[in-house]
Amino acid sequence: MITLLDYGAGNVRSVRNAIRKLGYEVQDVTCPEDILQAERLIFPGVGSYGSVMERLQQDGFIEPLLERIRLDKPLLGICVALQALFEGSEESLGVAGLSVLKGQIKRFRAENLSVPQIGWNGINIHKESPLLTGYNDEKLYFVHSYCARLDDTDREWLLSTTDYGEEFVSGVQKGNVAAFQFHPEKSGTAGLRILENFLGTGNSPAAVVSSKTAADNHQKTQIAKRVIACLDVRSNDNGDLVVTKGDQYDVRNEGEVRNLGKPVELARRYYEEGADEITFLNITGFRDFPIEDQPMIEVLERTSEQVFVPLTIGGGIREFTDSNGREYTSLDVAAEYFRSGADKISIGSDACYTAEEYLKTGKKTGKSSIEQISIVYGAQAVVISVDPRRVYVEQPEDTSHNTISTSVPGPNGERYCWFQCTVKGGREGRDLDAVQLASSCEALGAGEILLNCIDKDGTNSGFDLELINHVKAAVSIPVIASSGAGSAAHFVEVFQKTDAEAALAAGIFHRREVPIEEVKETLAKNGVEIR
Repeated sequence: MITLLDYGAGNVRSVRNAIRKLGYEVQDVTCPEDILQAERLIFPGVGSYGSVMERLQQDGFIEPLLERIRLDKPLLGICVALQALFEGSEESLGVAGLSVLKGQIKRFRAENLSVPQIGWNGINIHKESPLLTGYNDEKLYFVHSYCARLDDTDREWLLSTTDYGEEFVSGVQKGNVAAFQFHPEKSGTAGLRILENFLGTGNSPAAVVSSKTAADNHQKTQIAKRVIACLDVRSNDNGDLVVTKGDQYDVRNEGEVRNLGKPVELARRYYEEGADEITFLNITGFRDFPIEDQPMIEVLERTSEQVFVPLTIGGGIREFTDSNGREYTSLDVAAEYFRSGADKISIGSDACYTAEEYLKTGKKTGKSSIEQISIVYGAQAVVISVDPRRVYVEQPEDTSHNTISTSVPGPNGERYCWFQCTVKGGREGRDLDAVQLASSCEALGAGEILLNCIDKDGTNSGFDLELINHVKAAVSIPVIASSGAGSAAHFVEVFQKTDAEAALAAGIFHRREVPIEEVKETLAKNGVEIR
């Protein structure tokens, strides 16, 4: 029996599902005493540093956690749980950590570095550990803006480090107490193997040793470019949830909604084929109330039982009032998705409206969906889905928007254009450009940009490199390139000619025109770092 410290924040369903996948039963901590009595305890740190410490304090968990560590009883911390072992964090100034380790958690500071770090990176092992038995230089999934500094960490605890602009602490262990900055439950088979090493009952985590340490082979780790499979999900005319694909956002063919498969089955297939992330876009979400959208909730729940890479869900993340007059905040909607298995929330139309209001005053209200979710769950949990189309002009002076000089002339030979943001599935344009939207949302606390392109959607002609470079230059958070992929070579092109951290495709994967394995192999042959 494995005990899970679920304090009610973020996606712990994936940890629970990973434990069950490995053949173990799991029970939740229901009171402080359970923390001490557990045979093996997993502490999944999800959310911002301050919110995690606040919940631990409210529930009376801090003292039993410290006592468990003092008694050297098996404990595995994940992500913010590693950070919580230190004295405090720049993310939440004035909030005390567990202070098991001295030092402060600090934000990544390297220039020209996208923050948060989102993606697959390696680790260098600094001492022998049974938890890393069988680890063979695979990449593991990280998602964080703050890290433990190597210089601040007690060498008695140091287990592994990773490079991202600097060398930071990615694993600590002393005796039977350990914690990782990466997410083993989201790191595919490599992560499940590490998790199983902790869960195994044959030996205590301190009893066995791994065979390879940094002393044997220390090399700088590199973050991989991500290949993401996107599933546009909506109800067809019979009321069944299907994966569909649009042609410039039109999902109908001869009057019928295109049906390219069942969401859960396709997601599992992409996981097995090597997709680095799975994104679900509920493209009818602006008309439906997500908390009552049980089929989509079920898709997330069932997918998280079989898919152990990150899941993003978008569609309808905004405030609602139901038919009974009960009001729900964006945070309520996001929380339901997180609890159902989502790791990140994608916000589309509501982000446009929020950015428009922010640009009027330049002030944060703390009430927007972006701010609410980011404050509780961290910036890395908030993805902004941008749906722009080109608007051509004769000269930059003809518009107040951010323009580019384009190599793709307009219908009348125009050499300049700006990228107009749209809402409601691309059906309504706004007086807002892609740079304004992306930079405003970053300022409000978003952690990633999903950059679509209506002009390229369904064309199989390649990503809009001009749009990607235009937006990427304006933000310091990761950018996912989307729309237009038609071949493996297009993925090589987007990673070699832009600084996008990830590239996403849908139709070519659904129809098996370009398998994910082919994309990965082609990227590797062309020197692009992959998982």
